[in-house]
Amino acid sequence: MPFDQARDRAVATLDPRDRRLAHELAAGVLRRRAELDRTLDLSRADPRLHDVLRLGAYQLRWLDRVPAHAAVSTSVELAREAAGESASGYVNQALRRLGERPAAPSEPGPTHPEWLQRRWVERYGAQGAADLADWNDARPPLTLQAARWDQARLASGLMEAGLIVEPAPWDAGLRVGKRGADETLSPHEFPGFDEGAFIVQDASAQLVCRYAAIPAGARCYDGCAAPGGKAVTLERRGARVVAGDARRERLARLRENLTRAGVAIQVLCADLLSAPFPNGSWDAVVVDAPCTATGTMARHPDARWRLTPDAIARAATRQRELLRAAAPLVRHGGTLVYATCSLEPEENEAIVEEFLTHERTFGRAPVTDAVPGGRALLTPAGDLQTLPHRDRMDGAFAARLERVR
Repeated sequence: MPFDQARDRAVATLDPRDRRLAHELAAGVLRRRAELDRTLDLSRADPRLHDVLRLGAYQLRWLDRVPAHAAVSTSVELAREAAGESASGYVNQALRRLGERPAAPSEPGPTHPEWLQRRWVERYGAQGAADLADWNDARPPLTLQAARWDQARLASGLMEAGLIVEPAPWDAGLRVGKRGADETLSPHEFPGFDEGAFIVQDASAQLVCRYAAIPAGARCYDGCAAPGGKAVTLERRGARVVAGDARRERLARLRENLTRAGVAIQVLCADLLSAPFPNGSWDAVVVDAPCTATGTMARHPDARWRLTPDAIARAATRQRELLRAAAPLVRHGGTLVYATCSLEPEENEAIVEEFLTHERTFGRAPVTDAVPGGRALLTPAGDLQTLPHRDRMDGAFAARLERVR
């Protein structure tokens, strides 16, 4: 289960303020885990106490809103429940010692798995890789896209509620913040949420939909649609969308998001590898492929610790299969869009190049004026690519292909 869904399920019964604190604690500990572990020297601690110590240390070092005595007291109680009375004494002593030490500006050392940082250094250079890690270690910006309300009304409503509102990069949505907030923002509490005024969608996903440049009135199949943000945006831009997904457990959330946003989109439980459509039956097919999501690690702080080198190769295998399966569904002259939220070339340009080598009926068809800034966000081959440390948004990749014969 994705981090955000597991977190939301676990804290659903808490009041809003406590729920926001729980969100901040969970995400903060995951982002700072390597630094916390070096600070605490967990090699000598009972493994059952590792997360208890991390939670306590994170509150002592990075959360001003939690008094030190409360952070220690809560951690001691958690340790007692997890491993008994002697464990509670150990945690009490370790955290009190930590609280008495002056906090260094930053504990030195990597904050991501070293194999992953080495990959990024090879591709972006030492400074680029460091900037990317810094982006992932910070709280990500919250970006909204207008749905049932237009953008002007949405911005006005948010500002009247005391929120800070500014355009997202490349004018791809609205960035929302709160003065003096040291906690996670909850869109469920924003004005207009119940009315479907907006969807939560990063600027990068909005730009992928713009780059797709699917004409108004075109019949579009979104073959890996959950949780539905791109389907909503494509429909609002004029396409006639059908949303499919093979993951049955995600269909309820997909339907909920589409209904709240007020779009009339049919939902199918269908694997793109065996989609129930005749060849050539769609004007456009979007393959927003499952990936390692290395472009969204700021938003999903657990991902850095779950990812392995083998996972990139496994994802690429699945992505090749999905793109090949989608190709026959596109009519002559139609559009095939391949997208991921990964930064890894094996999942992006390598997939597209291999596909075009074997599928001679397709060619690249970028629309350079479809995204703000023209070619500023395009690769030399014409594909869309956003980079967190360069563009101040999630990382995303999209290739726009056309069936030429």
